[in-house]
Amino acid sequence: MSDDAAPWLIVGLGNPGAEYAGNRHNIGFMVADLLAERIGGKFKAHKARAQVLEGRMGAPGPANRRVVIAKPMSFMNLSGGPVTALRDFYKVPLERVVAVHDELDIDYATLRLKLGGGDNGHNGLKSMTKAMGADYHRVRCGIGRPPGRMQVADFVLKDFSSTERKELDWFVDRSADAVECLVQEGLERAQSAYNS
Repeated sequence: MSDDAAPWLIVGLGNPGAEYAGNRHNIGFMVADLLAERIGGKFKAHKARAQVLEGRMGAPGPANRRVVIAKPMSFMNLSGGPVTALRDFYKVPLERVVAVHDELDIDYATLRLKLGGGDNGHNGLKSMTKAMGADYHRVRCGIGRPPGRMQVADFVLKDFSSTERKELDWFVDRSADAVECLVQEGLERAQSAYNS
């Protein structure tokens, strides 16, 4: 299979289970759900311990891309296993893997896209990088730092505040737009349009 025929693997990072659904740590799942809705498909269980949806992104033509949208069903700190299994299964080159995740060091509702880099203490990225190397794309969805003395772990596992929720739909929508732009038009174009 030529690299051109290989799909893009878009991984929304989060924790499975209803009790985590609205957590800051689960914004990757929220973006994956919206992308699935846009493509018009349903997630199905995959043997790689993930929910996956295969489809196409973009209008018919040269920018139309084959994609696999995935939500690992392991916990966040074990994301590397399912992601690597999906990569192998779909024969996806590392530079076509996109992790969508929460990012503490960026203000809330701010986006940054990049290729490669460190994990910045993010356990999902740490697990992915350990399993397959660091040269995958990241769509970093800013959630800001915890207030006062709140522990990071408590902060990321709390739901978005009522103030944050006013902007959350817009933010998830913009994050999904950024993923589509990255996959269809490349990193530079997506960075200039969405990095703030």
